[in-house]
Amino acid sequence: MIAFPVLGALALATGTIMEKIVLRKRKISITAYQTAGFLALVLVMLPFIYFFWKMDSPALELKNILIFSLVILFSIAANLFAFYSLKWEKINNIEPARVLEPLFVILLAIVFSFFAAELYERNLKIIIPALIAGLALIFSHIKKHHLHFNKYFIAAILGSFFFALELVISRLILDFYSPITFYFLRCFSILLISFALFRPKLNNINKKVKFEILVVGIVWFVYRIIVYYGYLNFGVVFTTLMIMLGPIFIYLFAWKFLKEKLNWRNITAAFVIVGCVLYGVLG
Repeated sequence: MIAFPVLGALALATGTIMEKIVLRKRKISITAYQTAGFLALVLVMLPFIYFFWKMDSPALELKNILIFSLVILFSIAANLFAFYSLKWEKINNIEPARVLEPLFVILLAIVFSFFAAELYERNLKIIIPALIAGLALIFSHIKKHHLHFNKYFIAAILGSFFFALELVISRLILDFYSPITFYFLRCFSILLISFALFRPKLNNINKKVKFEILVVGIVWFVYRIIVYYGYLNFGVVFTTLMIMLGPIFIYLFAWKFLKEKLNWRNITAAFVIVGCVLYGVLG
């Protein structure tokens, strides 16, 4: 039951580290990265669409088309804000803002549960440990000298909020698609809009960076499909709780590959999150 969300957490950690490297260390603009990234995602998904295509007729109702349009709009905003903050600010300085996303997801899911109780769980045995884990995650990243509310930090907060909003409203129409179909249509729509708005010169991106973007696309594909699958089968809040294992993998990857030291906040948060996940699974 928990294998898929744990794999999703691992994919989240891997994708985050790789995306940071490409945006911070490679000479590529935000708009070019966004367009190239979604092109990579579309190409990655093309072989799967033939086998996993599913779109039920309710998806074509005006109400649901409008919801899907909001998903696209919020996704574009979220990515641009997130890439902007990642590109121009040190990771440590914006990480407290980035880790707000799971807490935003949980809070928004609670709000939406009052309007669509059948789609968003209201089980306190899941909500309470999820909130505790979310607060522990934020606590592990907040340091006084890092809380500079400059434009990059605010952009990171907005990115986290719009990602959370996009994910939560996606649940309203997710039943009408297979996870792969939904993600393909989302990414393809963003790709078309990005090309139309930014007209980036993708030929100027060297082959090494193109390959890195393709690998990042594969990782994000795995992550999002697992998240959507989790929403459909386990619930939004429970899946978010499980995905919060991702930062623990990030801590370990940063310690192993980037030679960053683990501090007591990271270790404490890791124990709290694991404890909350175990309570949510076994409680």
